[in-house]
Amino acid sequence: RAAKPSRTVVIAGVPDGQVQDEVMADILTIHFQKSRNNGGDVEEVTYPTGRRGVAYVTFEDQEVVESVLRKDEHQLEDRRLSQPCPLRVTRYCEHVSNFRIHLLLLPL
Repeated sequence: RAAKPSRTVVIAGVPDGQVQDEVMADILTIHFQKSRNNGGDVEEVTYPTGRRGVAYVTFEDQEVVESVLRKDEHQLEDRRLSQPCPLRVTRYCEHVSNFRIHLLLLPL
């Protein structure tokens, strides 16, 4: 199995404060397990992360990371959310700079 960082993606644009943190982690897990989102088996979701609107999703298989990154647009949809939310999905890097996180959080 590949190292954890290589199986992890950074999710920006997570709607903040609409549901409890544990519920949001579940919503993200469901989203990234669906085949229509190019997803697969999720090992863990880290949310909250200390950065508002950012989550980390770790997959069981590194191939799923590549598949998820190939999807053009991720829309987080759930009846518990007030509206669909566009997400930005990028490869995890252990040395993610503050500048890069800032760019991820800019509105679409």
